[in-house]
Amino acid sequence: MNSLLPPTEVRHLLGRSLSVAGMPEAVTLGMPHLSMNGLSESWLLKDCGNRHWSMLAQAAGMAVPDFRDPAGDPIYAAFLSVSVRDAAFEAAREHDQLIFASRLARISRARYMSVHRIAVGRQPIGEITMTSTFVRRAEHGRNHGMARVEVPALRQMRLDPDAAAGADDLTALRSGDWQSHIGFSRSDAAARDRFIVDPCPGQDFNGADFLYFASYPAFVDRAEWAFFRPRARFATTRRRDIVYCGNIDPGERVVITLLQFRRQPDRLAHWYRLARETDRAIIGEVFTLRGLP
Repeated sequence: MNSLLPPTEVRHLLGRSLSVAGMPEAVTLGMPHLSMNGLSESWLLKDCGNRHWSMLAQAAGMAVPDFRDPAGDPIYAAFLSVSVRDAAFEAAREHDQLIFASRLARISRARYMSVHRIAVGRQPIGEITMTSTFVRRAEHGRNHGMARVEVPALRQMRLDPDAAAGADDLTALRSGDWQSHIGFSRSDAAARDRFIVDPCPGQDFNGADFLYFASYPAFVDRAEWAFFRPRARFATTRRRDIVYCGNIDPGERVVITLLQFRRQPDRLAHWYRLARETDRAIIGEVFTLRGLP
């Protein structure tokens, strides 16, 4: 087990943070938080997503993130991108204390960014950056079309130009306005293999009936296991950039296409594209750097 500092001292090492109402700043790790290779990335993303929503609610003066439009219909904070940097999740073990230091910024009229730095003991083990906007369904009961909306209660948040600049790379990935990213070349993209996932409503969708944002990288990990076993058994994330471009309806399948990869003795890198099988519309892109023992 890692030697422990008091949570306040660890948060000082991680940088400035915001106390998130209703969310613990220190979590004692057990089986729900762990995978075979350390901290569960899927659990971590879900937890950070919950912190993101809670911070937005705090900023809007709300007890819970129950955002609604003037007609009283629900609106949702949809992720545009999620990035994992400087990850060392294999350092986390059962009974360790995982310390969170989180902050929230407004980066445009209707976009918000949260940054979550995490540590176990004295060791920082990663940073998760999440960018979202608010949307409502363009058609009731369908997830193919979304309309962006603004939340008046958040207009008082000042714009943070520094945080906005940090989101530029992933904004370019979403728009297709890029040439190279962490060693991948857009012009060299080619379908090298594909893996089809049939998402399960009881496991892969959230309470708002959307394909959950954490399911996208989970699908990519399943494709990685299919294409790169047995070495993928020991892979741990070092960096991952996810951009979200769309969603699916329950019952639709997702095609996971491997566009590029690099395999070295101690490193596996890949770029996957996720698309709806029905109309081939792209719903996400995932760029991953994984460490191998």
